[in-house]
Amino acid sequence: MSQHSQFALLGNKRFLPFFITQLLGAFNDNVFKQSLILAILYHLTIGGDRSLLVNLCALLFILPFFLFSALGGQFGEKFNKDALMRALKLAEIVIMLIGAAGFLFGSLTLLFIALFAMGTHSALFGPVKYSILPQHLHEDELVGGNALVEMGTFLAILAGTIGAGMLMSRQSYAPAVGIAVVLVASCGYLASRGIPRAAAALPSLQLDWNIFKQSWSILRLGLTQRPAVSRSLVGNSWFWFLGAVYLTQIPTYAKELLHGDESVVTLILTVFSVGIALGSMLCEKLSGKKVEIGLVPFGSIGLSLFGILLWWHSGGLPEAAQPYGWLQVLEQPQSWAVLSDILGIGIFGGFYIVPLYALIQARTEEDKRARVIAANNILNALFMVAAAIVSILLLSVAKLSIPQLFLVLSLLNVGVNVYIFKIVPEFTMRFLVWLLSHSMYRVDHQNLEAIPDEGPAVLVCNHVSFVDALLIAGSIRRPVRFVMYYKIFQIPLLNFIFRTAGAVPIAARHEDETIYEEAFRKVAEYLRDGEVVCIFPEGKLTSDGEMNEFRGGVERIIAETPVPVIPMALQGLWGSFFSRDPRKGFFKRLWSRVRLVAGQPLLPQDAARQHLQVQVALLRGDAR
Repeated sequence: MSQHSQFALLGNKRFLPFFITQLLGAFNDNVFKQSLILAILYHLTIGGDRSLLVNLCALLFILPFFLFSALGGQFGEKFNKDALMRALKLAEIVIMLIGAAGFLFGSLTLLFIALFAMGTHSALFGPVKYSILPQHLHEDELVGGNALVEMGTFLAILAGTIGAGMLMSRQSYAPAVGIAVVLVASCGYLASRGIPRAAAALPSLQLDWNIFKQSWSILRLGLTQRPAVSRSLVGNSWFWFLGAVYLTQIPTYAKELLHGDESVVTLILTVFSVGIALGSMLCEKLSGKKVEIGLVPFGSIGLSLFGILLWWHSGGLPEAAQPYGWLQVLEQPQSWAVLSDILGIGIFGGFYIVPLYALIQARTEEDKRARVIAANNILNALFMVAAAIVSILLLSVAKLSIPQLFLVLSLLNVGVNVYIFKIVPEFTMRFLVWLLSHSMYRVDHQNLEAIPDEGPAVLVCNHVSFVDALLIAGSIRRPVRFVMYYKIFQIPLLNFIFRTAGAVPIAARHEDETIYEEAFRKVAEYLRDGEVVCIFPEGKLTSDGEMNEFRGGVERIIAETPVPVIPMALQGLWGSFFSRDPRKGFFKRLWSRVRLVAGQPLLPQDAARQHLQVQVALLRGDAR
């Protein structure tokens, strides 16, 4: 496993050209779209309702995601992704030339054509953007890569919005905007030329140009994936529902609740975007460079908590004769609570969204990945439209205030994610494992790369505490099936976690021969399916901190299914609350350093229990 920070990817040709390409694309989208909105509101000579035209802009940009995401998913499977990205970036230059002409001639028709074309470009680019990452990044780089993409996207949105305001404030705004968008599109194309080759996943795919039929087909493909993937799509789209509501209401919130001018809107957008960037960057550190879906419930809890706090802290700022500027808002003590809440929403949003993207990429088959991400884009668009409808109903029909809308949103978030976590209890299980390994203990790892990324293996470890299995599960990238004493398996709360993880309860033959034989049958089945099984050959927890004699069950497992055996040792758990040390206490050794050490894999013929016990004892050393 790589020990480098995710920022090391920015110096790697496998990632940097792609990162710059997608960053410039997101930036250009927002420069053009925001410039068009400001032109409609303040500059163009037009008849009719300007507010209606602004809403038409939003519709023209989002409509292509319904129409063309399915086509983008097919393109992403059939063609080399690097070549497809370069073709799309060339198309962006042409689109921006049309848009530049629209600004120069003051033609709303040309501007709307360019806006719709940019939405089409983004709809086709999205499936390629996310499906190329697993082809160029190693598994332990996937979370960091997604974190950088999310950070870059939100900062590019912010920079594009601010940049549009600066360009449109010029006396001769039209040539300035036109040159800027064409120049950025050209730079994006040049960056795309450095993207390494990414072969087509399914070159034999027959393109279906019936966009309505394919949209439904691809949406169904995404929602019929394994539950962890399909519910991650729903969770991902729910995040964009939340984001659409917050971002849409920020200008009005800044004006009515904070009594601020346009600079206060920019301040809130900056804080929100920085929060997303911080949360995204922290994901790699908190997840240990693996796809850690345990962060998703953590992010969900934070989104609801800070949403409720935002409702609680809203209102009460004194009105002024003139709207506050951003510096004047910062002079109001209550505004710091509001900005802290918005920062918290952003940070926990990063915790929520990055692992979901990484999970979708990691657990979707390569020849379906682009189409599944296309399904996600369609679902995102549906949820964002639903966000607009729900906001209108709650604000205009139910007459809720904006803070009350945020409260309802936070409570809805609880309900939606309870549903997701109930359908896929793996999220909750991984959250509890992650919480344990980041609260009561500080877990270090040594040589865990000895555990193969694919194929069957048996892990053999000493047994010190009731939470050994949880700490091991939280340390290893692959799902691990544990064989454990049936009475530990039946412990309330832990039983839910063990069942969700596919643990195998076992009893001594003289206690219950049925449980005993069923355990060996299940272990053999897991190993035949290429999974990793972990056993504690001592058969019971240590009562004095020293290892008990290994029993013969491990030899029977290897004899029935010969696979590599990897000895491991836990250090530092004796004396902790979950051990059987008679002198233990809840606060004794709290936040202590715990280490999981793996040895080199042994061939099946070398896995006699006496030899395994010697190897585990050597790995453990004197650290009990």
